[in-house]
Amino acid sequence: MVELAVKLKQLRMRSGKSLQEVADAVGASKAHIWDLERGASKNPSLNLIKSLADFYKVGVADLVGEDPGSADADSELIAMYRNLTELSPSDRETIQILMDRLKANRKP
Repeated sequence: MVELAVKLKQLRMRSGKSLQEVADAVGASKAHIWDLERGASKNPSLNLIKSLADFYKVGVADLVGEDPGSADADSELIAMYRNLTELSPSDRETIQILMDRLKANRKP
């Protein structure tokens, strides 16, 4: 999965747009777009994410790396997702608790 910062830079470079052109099109500052592309700003608003997705003509899920159908999706994760859909809500809740604990135990 490609993180948001990398994805935004890739999309901008492919489109041939400058930081200022992107910023103007989505109603943000050039500095904010630059921070997003560098990963320095990690919590953009949903409105900004939607505007960026519209500008680049991609889905929000693809932009934020949550589209299992995207070209850069990890096939192993897609298989895990398919398996999750077959589980009961209770089993999914158990797996969510496990994932939350694993993330909480990660070292920064």
